[in-house]
Amino acid sequence: MSFPADLPAVRRATLAAFGTAEIESARPLGGGLSGAGIFRIRVGGVPYLLRIEGERDAFRDPARAYACMRIAAAGLIAPRVRYADPQDGVAILEFIEERSLLLDYPGQREDLIVEAVQTVRALHAGPPFPPLVDYLDGIDALIGQFQARGLVAPAATHELFALYGVLRAAYRTAPQDRVASHNDLNPRNMLYDGQRLWFVDWESAFLADRFVDLSCLANLLADTPAREELLLATYFGKVDEVHRARLYLMAQVNHLFYGLVMTNAVASRAQLPSLDGPALAELHQALILGEPVLDTDEGRFGYVRARLAQALEGLRSQRFEAALAVVSARS
Repeated sequence: MSFPADLPAVRRATLAAFGTAEIESARPLGGGLSGAGIFRIRVGGVPYLLRIEGERDAFRDPARAYACMRIAAAGLIAPRVRYADPQDGVAILEFIEERSLLLDYPGQREDLIVEAVQTVRALHAGPPFPPLVDYLDGIDALIGQFQARGLVAPAATHELFALYGVLRAAYRTAPQDRVASHNDLNPRNMLYDGQRLWFVDWESAFLADRFVDLSCLANLLADTPAREELLLATYFGKVDEVHRARLYLMAQVNHLFYGLVMTNAVASRAQLPSLDGPALAELHQALILGEPVLDTDEGRFGYVRARLAQALEGLRSQRFEAALAVVSARS
């Protein structure tokens, strides 16, 4: 999207935020898959981030997203909000000069896990976000949309959805586990400025199960049992079998979520015959490095395969049966 300098909503935003409509410079930034226009603007010699929302629907609601963003910014988890008008769908934020999590982060992977989890814990301990849907009800709706789209041959996902149905019947979110949840902590939404982490892009945020955010981090960063244990211990202090079981089950749901959502960004009408493709770990490393692996249909196809295949592998495992038994016994 080119910068719409003559858009009245942009003029209203800059006048309200800075007392001037003059924008000295503007350049587009690579954003996520929401369809929003993301720009680095300069006003009074200072850089800011300007976000212009794209399409709206029951899920993509600036009123809810901006409310969540303001709560997170007040808790110093998200950048300061200079302006946000949900009716116009325009927001202006403090600009974070991003550095690479993989190349510039000063500690080891374990240090990054601890900082990311501490940030999530602070978010979850803060004021609740507006509710939207039960998280697993939302997954059910995404599965319906996915099947209607027909991007993947039904035979390739039959077992996956059958096993998810078993999980769905057993998993219930406890009332105390409903917290202010970002719900989309992918590498593009966690920024490192050379000193600390910031969470950005609150379009998917709402009141949800605490294990949604924890599973996002686990699937991205905790690639060994020891790192999973570190993640849980950092968040809970004392870890028990229910924590481990809920994290494992929600981690498979998280893989499924990203596989389903990514199909919405694929323009091709070709059908994938199977889930064979690139390894998820390789794609995550490329994303953390900032490589444009999701900028083409081919890359998005690969990510769909990798996430759905990872979910299927996890749901086939003996660990799934054990986690299911723990959660079922405590329900």
